[in-house]
Amino acid sequence: MVQINQQARELAVKVVYYGPALSGKTTNLQALHQKIAPELRGRLMTLDTKDDRTLFFDMMPVWFRSAAGVKVKLRLYTVPGQVIHESTRRIVLQGTDAIAFVADARRAEAAATLAYWNNMLRNLEANGLDVRTLPIVVQLNKRDLPEVRGDDELADLRKVIQPPVVPAVAIRGEGVVETLWTLLSLTYRNLDRSLGLGARWKLDEAEFLGRIFEKIDLRGTRLPEEAPAR
Repeated sequence: MVQINQQARELAVKVVYYGPALSGKTTNLQALHQKIAPELRGRLMTLDTKDDRTLFFDMMPVWFRSAAGVKVKLRLYTVPGQVIHESTRRIVLQGTDAIAFVADARRAEAAATLAYWNNMLRNLEANGLDVRTLPIVVQLNKRDLPEVRGDDELADLRKVIQPPVVPAVAIRGEGVVETLWTLLSLTYRNLDRSLGLGARWKLDEAEFLGRIFEKIDLRGTRLPEEAPAR
């Protein structure tokens, strides 16, 4: 779970993008990386292989210091989608604080999407993470293609939990920032319940989200172009 340094007043939050091969996980991180102010974003690391676009993970550290002096680091990862990388996916999930599940919206991909969803739930359980409390958002990607499922056609993914669904066309950057915003909203509330971010650390949700998104280009998104910050 979240890495905490009480003495230095530092928090490191880990977010993992999970989903089938070529569903758009790497595309999400690449789009986000381009929208972040250069002085704030870390190096985006991608390893391409002949059988998958991402062999291990992408990482993007985002730092900010709150008004009360709390230093927050946000790390974003993807997992490899190919079936042969099962053990790597399980390892990357260790200690995650939130998950964006990137689903291919095409009806033809429904079976593969469900298989990876169930695989994710099993791997979370294997890592001792409770899927009923862990912040999880489903991004329904590739909504620009024909024969796609709507938000109300995801009953197969909602048998165990009821995650929010964000429509997206990640290759055009649509829904990418909204997915992260929705996920980090849930993440803040989860960490506030367990750590007392507001009461103990004097870091409220508006400042948490505002400080992260104030350096992200919000033009063309469904979010206000100036993220609220206090």
